[in-house]
Amino acid sequence: MLRVRRFTKFRIRPAVYRDTRPTRIAAWTVGGEPVPFADAVTKPFEPFALGRPWGRPWDTTWFDVSGEVPEDWAGDQTELVVDLGFTGDQPGFQAEALVYRPDGEIVKAIEPYNAWVPLPDPGPFRLLIEAAANPIVQVPYEYEPTAMGDKATVGDDPLYRLTDLSVALRDLEVWGLLQDVITLDGLVDVLPEHGARRAEIVHALERMVDVMDPDDVAGTAALGREVLAPVLASRAPDSSLIVSAVGHAHIDCAWLWPTRETKRKVARTFANVLDLSERHPEFVFAASSAQQYAWLKDSQPRLFERVRRAVADGVIRPVGGMWVESDTNMPGGEALARQFVLGKRFFAEEFGVESEEVWLPDSFGYTAALPQIARAAGARYFLTQKPSWNETNPMPHSSFHWEGIDGSRVFTHFPPAETYNSDLGAADLARTERTFRQKGKARHVLGLYGWGDGGGGPTREMLAAAERKHDLDGSPRVRMADPDSFFRTAEAELLEPPVWVGEMYLELHRGTLISQARSKRGNRRSEALLREAELWAATAAVRRGAPYPYDELQRSWETVLLLQFHDILPGTSIAWVYQDAERDYGRVADDLETLIANALDALRGGEEGEGSDRGDTGIPVAANAGPYPLHGVPAMGLGPATPPAPATPRRVDDRIVLDDGKLHVEIDRRGTLVSVVDLVADRELLPQGTAGGVLQLFRDTPREWDAWDINDEDKRSGRDLVEPVSIDIVDDAVVVRHERGKTVITMSVRLSEGRIDYAFDIDWHESQKLLKLAFPLDVRTDRSTSEIQFGHLHRPIHQNTSWDAARFETVAHRWIHVGEPGYGVAIANDVVYGHDIRNGQAPSGRPMTTARLSLLRAPRYPDPSADQGRHDFSVSLRPGGIPEAIADGYARQLPLRTVPSAAAEPLLEVTDPAVVVESVKLAEDRSGDLVVRLYEAHGKRSRATVKTRFRWHEAIATDLLERAVESEAVRSTASGAEVELELRPFELLTLRFRDPVA
Repeated sequence: MLRVRRFTKFRIRPAVYRDTRPTRIAAWTVGGEPVPFADAVTKPFEPFALGRPWGRPWDTTWFDVSGEVPEDWAGDQTELVVDLGFTGDQPGFQAEALVYRPDGEIVKAIEPYNAWVPLPDPGPFRLLIEAAANPIVQVPYEYEPTAMGDKATVGDDPLYRLTDLSVALRDLEVWGLLQDVITLDGLVDVLPEHGARRAEIVHALERMVDVMDPDDVAGTAALGREVLAPVLASRAPDSSLIVSAVGHAHIDCAWLWPTRETKRKVARTFANVLDLSERHPEFVFAASSAQQYAWLKDSQPRLFERVRRAVADGVIRPVGGMWVESDTNMPGGEALARQFVLGKRFFAEEFGVESEEVWLPDSFGYTAALPQIARAAGARYFLTQKPSWNETNPMPHSSFHWEGIDGSRVFTHFPPAETYNSDLGAADLARTERTFRQKGKARHVLGLYGWGDGGGGPTREMLAAAERKHDLDGSPRVRMADPDSFFRTAEAELLEPPVWVGEMYLELHRGTLISQARSKRGNRRSEALLREAELWAATAAVRRGAPYPYDELQRSWETVLLLQFHDILPGTSIAWVYQDAERDYGRVADDLETLIANALDALRGGEEGEGSDRGDTGIPVAANAGPYPLHGVPAMGLGPATPPAPATPRRVDDRIVLDDGKLHVEIDRRGTLVSVVDLVADRELLPQGTAGGVLQLFRDTPREWDAWDINDEDKRSGRDLVEPVSIDIVDDAVVVRHERGKTVITMSVRLSEGRIDYAFDIDWHESQKLLKLAFPLDVRTDRSTSEIQFGHLHRPIHQNTSWDAARFETVAHRWIHVGEPGYGVAIANDVVYGHDIRNGQAPSGRPMTTARLSLLRAPRYPDPSADQGRHDFSVSLRPGGIPEAIADGYARQLPLRTVPSAAAEPLLEVTDPAVVVESVKLAEDRSGDLVVRLYEAHGKRSRATVKTRFRWHEAIATDLLERAVESEAVRSTASGAEVELELRPFELLTLRFRDPVA
C-alpha cells in the first residue's frame, strides 16, 4: 500500500485542480471587535500580496478579492481556492472566514478542509472575505498555560500568512477518483489483514496505479476509476448495520473562543450547510440550540431567512428543543425546565416545528432528573455519546430506555462511532460496528458527521463517502436520514430495550463541578433572583394588577440559560468567556433586583381595610421567597421576622465553646471542631480522635484536561490546614484566619437553632491546588443522599465495584445527607456543587463517614488565572433528616429580604412539606394565567392540598410548555379555592390557574 498512498499524495491530490489563475487582493484590518458587512465595505482597502502576514489574535481582516473566470472554462467547476495560512489542526480552532458577494449576500464559509468558494460563469467576479484571526488556543492537548485566551495578553504579532487566493478549475474526474481511493484505502486499514475482501481491494488499488500515467493523471483518471468500479460495486451483506447519517456541526456556544465569535461560527456553518444542500438534495442537517438560531436572526437576518426556508423544506432539522446544549449536573430544576420552555417556544414560533429528542452529545454527565423533565417537555428520545469517554467502565448499552428518579423513561441512543464529528470514514464506521452493544437485536444506528466543536459542518468529501458506502462490502450501509426517522425506526426494531436507571455519571471531567467558582456563584444567585422576581411580580400582578415584566424576565432567563452551556458553567473555557460571564451575571443581578424592588413596592399599594392584605403597614417586614416558613415569615409571603439569636461563644481553657441548648460545640486552638454533641439526642457527631470542619489542601495536577479533571490519586498528597494565624471571638462568631503565601482564608463559625453555620471569605492565590472542607461523622452508612433537580439521589459511598470507586467526586446542589436508621446529618451550602463522601474507619477502629465539600481549584488551562482572587461561601451542618436538609438548602439559597413596609398574603399554601413549590409565575402566552410548578421532594407518595388565596376560574395540569395534559396527580379541584394532589415519589407537576383575581 505504500506505493498506492504515495501515488495518491503526490500525483492524484495535486491534480485535482487542473489550472489556476491569480486574483487581485486588497485588505482592511478592523483592529478590534468585528463590524457588520455594511460598515466594512465603506472602509479604505489597500493592496495586499500573497505571502504577507495578517491577523493579530482575535482581530478581523476583510479581503476584497476580484478576478476573472476564463471564457474557456465555461461549463466546468470553477472555484476560488483560499488558504489563509491554515495549519494541520482541526477546523474551528484556527483561522476561518465568511464570504460575501458585493451586495452583502453570503456565499459560504472558508475553513480548513473546506477552503473553496463556487464562482460564477466566465467573466469578472468580486467577493469580500471576512477573515477571523482566531488563535490556536489548543496546542494539541498539552494543557499548558496560554496567553491566547485573554485579549489583554495575546500580543500584537500576526498569527497567519495569506498563502493562496486563486481561481482554480476543479477536475471532477480526478476529484471523484480521489474519493474512490480514500474510500477503499480506508477499508484496507480496518478489514482483517488476511481477509479476501481486503486482498481484493489492495489488488484493485495497485492495478489503478498500474493503468494510470503519473505524468497525465487528468488524462488517465477515468481508467483508474474503471479499475476500481467493481470493488466499489460489491454489496454489503444483508446483516450489515444501517447507519442513519445525519449532517451535524456541534458548535460550542463558548469554549476556546468567546460568544461573540460563536455568533460568527454559527453563520459560517449555516452558510456551508446551505451551499451543500443546493448541490445534494438528499442532504439533511441537524442543528440544536435555539440560542444559536436567535443569534443568526439578529446578526445575519438574510441568512436566517434562508435557514427558515431550509427548515420548511426539511433540509435543516432543529433538534434538542433546548436554548443551549447545557450542562445538566449543576443547573437547578427550574432552569433545566426553562431550557426546554425557551428552546421549544423559539422553534415553534420561528419554524413551526417541535422536536421530540433531547440532543446533548457533549455534556459532562447526565442528571437522573432529566428523563422526567424531558418527558414533561414533550420529548421521547435522548441522544449523547459522551459516556463513551468513561475512564473506567464502558456503558453496557447503545440503544436502551433511560429511567429517571420518578420512573419516567426516554428511549436513548449512543451513536456507536463514539463521536459527533465523524467524517464517515472507514475508521469511524468500523468502530460503529465494533462498539454497537445491541448487535444481533438491532441494526439501526445513528452517525453524526461534520466538523464540530468550533463548527464548520459537513463537507462535500463526507457526502462523497456516504454515497460510496450506501451499499459497500466491508462497511456498514450508510443512509442519509433525519433524526426523528432514525429514532422511530430504532425504537420500533428493539422490542425489549434494556433499561439504565438513575444518573449517567461521567467517569471523567469531575473537576468541572469546582472550576471557575465565581461563575458557579453567579449561576446559583441568578437562579434564586429569577425565582424571587417571578414570584413577587406574579403576586403584584394578581394582588395589585401591576404589569408583569415579561420581556425583562425573558432577557434574564436567556442570559442565565446561555451561561449554563456545558463549557461555560463547568469552568472549562478561556479567560475571555469568564470576564464576559461575570459582567453578564452582574447585569442580570442588577436587572432582577430592580424587578424585585418594583414588585415589592407595588405590594405597598393596597388600601387600608383590606384585612391581612392591606398593603403599606409602615413597619419594616421581611419577604420570604422560599417554599417553607422562615423565622415567622410565611412561605412565599411577607411579614415580620423573628430570627433567633445565635449562641455566644466563650473561652473555656484552651477551647472555645458554643451552646444553644440543642448543640454543644467545642473548637480547639487549630480552629477545628473537636466535639459536636447533639443535646436532644444525647449523641456525639464526631468520631473519637477526629476533627471536623477541617480545611484540606490537595495537589491538583491532572494527568490531562486541567480545568476539566481531578484525579483520585492527588488525594494522597493532601494536608490539613490546622495552623491558623489567629482565632478570635468577634461578636457571635468564632473567626479563624489562615494564611499561606498570598492566600488568606477567613472562616467564621456560628451556632444557631441547632445548626453550625460557616462563612468563608477567601482571597485565593494558589496554583494547581484543590481546597476541601471535611466533616468526619460518627454515622454508619453505605450510601449518601444528594439533592439534584426536583428531588434527590442515593449513591453508594463504598468502593465495592469499579463503578463505585470511579464515582469519587459527585454533584449535589444545596445539600447532602448521610444517615443511619433513626439518625442523620444534613450539610447545606450556598454555592458548592462538588462533593466527596466515603465511609471508612475512625482512629478508634469504629466505622465513620467523611463528607467533604470541594470549595476551590486553581487550574492553569485554558484560563491560567482561573479562580484567582476573592470568594465567599457559606456551609451549614445540623443533625436531622432529609426534610431538614431540604429546608436548610432553600433557606441558604433564598434568605429573607428586608422590605421597608408592605403586606401581601401569599398567593397559595401547600399543606404537606413534602410537596415543594419551585416556581410561581404568569403564563408564557401572556394570558395572565398563573402557573405554579411543584414537585414531590421526600421520595415518597405524598398527598397535599394547594390552598389558593386568590380566585380562579379553572385549574388544570399542564406540561412544561403550559399545554393541558391529563394527570393522575390532580385528584380534585374546588373551583376558586383549592386543588387536591397526590404525587408519586419525585413527581413533577405544573398547574395552570386560569383567570386569577385577588
